[in-house]
Amino acid sequence: MSESLLSRVGRLVSGTANSIVDAVESTAPDIVMKQAIRELDGAVEDVRDALGKAAVKKHVASQRLAETNKSHEELSEKTAIALRAGEKDLARAAVARQMDLEAQIPVLEKTIADAGDEEQELNNSILALQGRKREMSDQLDAYVAQKNAATSQSATADGSSDHKLNTAVENANSAFDRAMKAATGVPGITNSGSMADDAKLAKLDQMTRDHRVEERLAALEAELE
Repeated sequence: MSESLLSRVGRLVSGTANSIVDAVESTAPDIVMKQAIRELDGAVEDVRDALGKAAVKKHVASQRLAETNKSHEELSEKTAIALRAGEKDLARAAVARQMDLEAQIPVLEKTIADAGDEEQELNNSILALQGRKREMSDQLDAYVAQKNAATSQSATADGSSDHKLNTAVENANSAFDRAMKAATGVPGITNSGSMADDAKLAKLDQMTRDHRVEERLAALEAELE
């Protein structure tokens, strides 16, 4: 993962984005929060793009390693044939080529390992961003609910309704502020495609998350037995 993308993910996951501070201080925090959530969506898209590139890099290096190992084995056979035929120069050339291949093998192996580590890091980043989006969406829903409740109360209030509404909204903002300060976390899902596709992807993400939760619970139960 590039340093800029890594920093971006870290900023969003840690909740220190400027948009979050702006949301708390804004007169329309719900709008700012929606923009922050869209930023999470964009970050997930970028991470997924990087994940695809890492997968291609790993695949190409794996193919190259397989070809190199095969060539190395074939050269061993050719070297033996050349020596049996008394063609020492041919055997020497085969051995020299083998040594060149041997120098490439550890480099290819490291490339594959690094790409695998990058894939793992990117997958973790996606999970973190998705989790952060869920947190922020919950916070937004809570703020909107509180704001609506304050508006509803004001509709039935007496002449002091304006004061009561301002107080209720201030309380909602305060609750929102506390929720934001307590929040830690990160990741989101792309907002492209039809609503039906988005719903299916959201359901799949939830199923995956639930499965991981059950796996962890099973492991903890096994430790206690």
